[in-house]
Amino acid sequence: MSPRWKRFCAAAGAVSLLLMGIAGCSSHPRPAPEKLRLLVTTPLRKDTLLYDRYVCQIRAARNIEVRALERGYLQTIYVDEGQFVRAGQPLFQILPAIYQAEYQKAQAEYHYAQVEYQNAQALADSGVISPNQLALVKAKLEKAQAELNLAQTHLQFTLIRAPYDGIVGMLRVRVGSLLEEGELLTTLSDNSELWVYFNLPERDYLAYMSRIRPDSTVKVRLELANGELFPHEGAITAIEAEFENTTGNIPFRATFPNPTRLLRHGETGNILIPRLYPKALLIPQRATFEVLDKKYVYLVDEKGHLTSHLIEVEAELPHLYIVAKGLSEKDRILLEGLNRVREGDYIEAQFVPPEEALENLHLHAE
Repeated sequence: MSPRWKRFCAAAGAVSLLLMGIAGCSSHPRPAPEKLRLLVTTPLRKDTLLYDRYVCQIRAARNIEVRALERGYLQTIYVDEGQFVRAGQPLFQILPAIYQAEYQKAQAEYHYAQVEYQNAQALADSGVISPNQLALVKAKLEKAQAELNLAQTHLQFTLIRAPYDGIVGMLRVRVGSLLEEGELLTTLSDNSELWVYFNLPERDYLAYMSRIRPDSTVKVRLELANGELFPHEGAITAIEAEFENTTGNIPFRATFPNPTRLLRHGETGNILIPRLYPKALLIPQRATFEVLDKKYVYLVDEKGHLTSHLIEVEAELPHLYIVAKGLSEKDRILLEGLNRVREGDYIEAQFVPPEEALENLHLHAE
């Protein structure tokens, strides 16, 4: 046997022994993987208050445009923008000279007609003129009286006063402007009471109407633009007669007191309508996972065996679900590590009471 052949046989034998050694090692059973130690809990049954949130527009209960009632030059502006005024307080003065002259003319014509009537009355009593002639003189007097009243009204309209307490809006004119009848001068907003408008889709409207009594007053809260709650409660006071065809929504109106006049006409916010769920079944959102838009939980039996289970969610709170179907108070569900396990796995379950599991979550309860 040649030296080269001997070296080949020796190498082949070494490889065979190595393969046999590996095969021998692989024949030993692998140790079972260590079970994951994970938290489990049970659903919590509790009376729960949920708020439905809708974007709203805040309006002053009384907000009007102040317009000129007469034509003329603007002589005086008595107020400033944003100023609070009382009912009857002067706002604007239109140059009254022309209207003052017309009033004085009408006043003189009235006095003249009054003298004519007195003379005619004396002549009628003496039989000098007929009753019909006296009636014509009396009608002339009444016409002069009406023209005097009209001239007085035109003169009074040159001084524009606040019709109620409120806040003056932006001034649209300046002193010396030539005003036309009906020209916009400013706005006046009485924000001591607020009308807050919001829309409900048809589905939400039907749900709302199904859970209230016809004669009941529904209290609501107002969330401001900065996320804070307005300190005063309001009430739903009106529902529009029909749905809007373009949006499929129906407008609601809630009324709020605004004693400090904090809120002003034109602000926005969110209306919060309370909805009570008696004895609701609550679970943390983190205990669920989704498959094809359906929500599941992992049920954990006494041996730590995991089974995925479909649930139906009735409502959602921050970090919580209200479960309508699929769970009971006795079911144990996996609370953490859902992405580390799969169907059929075994875990070492560490039970956490549901009160403790929900302690730091957002929960409004009665």
